[in-house]
Amino acid sequence: MTRYVTPVGKNVRTGPVGPIYAQLKTDFGFVGEMFMSLSPAPEVLAATWALLRESLLAGPSSRTDKEVIALGVSLANRCPFCVDAHTVLLHATGDHALGEAIARGERPADPHHATLLAWARRERPAALPADHVGTALAFHFINRMVSALVGENLFPAGTASSPVVRRAAGTAMARVVRRRLVAGESLPLLALGRRPAGPEPAWADGSPVGTAYAALRQAAEGRVLGEHARAVVRAAVEEHDATHPPLGTAWLDGPLAELPADERPAVRLALLGALAPYRITEADVAAWPAPDADLVRLLAFGAFAAVEHVEREIIRGVPGTPPAPSSATASPSASAAAPSGTR
Repeated sequence: MTRYVTPVGKNVRTGPVGPIYAQLKTDFGFVGEMFMSLSPAPEVLAATWALLRESLLAGPSSRTDKEVIALGVSLANRCPFCVDAHTVLLHATGDHALGEAIARGERPADPHHATLLAWARRERPAALPADHVGTALAFHFINRMVSALVGENLFPAGTASSPVVRRAAGTAMARVVRRRLVAGESLPLLALGRRPAGPEPAWADGSPVGTAYAALRQAAEGRVLGEHARAVVRAAVEEHDATHPPLGTAWLDGPLAELPADERPAVRLALLGALAPYRITEADVAAWPAPDADLVRLLAFGAFAAVEHVEREIIRGVPGTPPAPSSATASPSASAAAPSGTR
């Protein structure tokens, strides 16, 4: 169930969200809670859907390979909702034994799938296809937003652990999952009232995945925070290597101490969104009263700060790949447009 925000109803057909929901129903099969949780900020929703569609769904590589990557990233990020979802989707591809083996914590029997799973659980430099990289980065973002705004359970508590339930759910989705989609059809959704998205990543090699990734970078640029606050968040993400911080809240004390008291609640939320979204509480959200759209944008900024760190790790040392542009520099107008403090 979506929490902390009131989503746009899944049956809406008009406005900025209507066309996105319509394509979701056609290409994904339904409008899930993850997408609904982003709907208060349509630009975040559109870019997230586009990146997922153009990498996981429409990219030219094997859907099974990319589901293994999505599942590996979700395991690394401790996102039970997404782990269950992509176990079900592996059933939908027909790879029943593979999905259940990974769900049990076993190494896949196929060495290729074992290698992909190991890479996804902790990315290292690798010259992989754009839709592989895009899938990994999409789920580093999606895992964090789901953990913050949706929660742990894909199905009623406990039932997703049943192989019978997972197989039945996958079988019900098989026809949609096995369809071949035309690449690029999500990109017109990005143009609705948007500025140019800035440079596309070199690793995407001019594919629609790169266009979608650039749009998500812009949508998550963090204009609800001041420039110094954004820098504090990015520095903390780098310090923790975009991975889970220690238990407790002591790790937040240093970054927050650099800021005025009125900026700390928003930066705390952004840091949690980046590094420990499953630890966000009602009190954290209540301490920064803001419209739902701004809460989604703030959490998206934190999540994408972690995504950018992962992106740099993936492409580091890959021959012929220039450094990835940061959202701090990809949209030159962002800093000038940013307010000096938080809301």
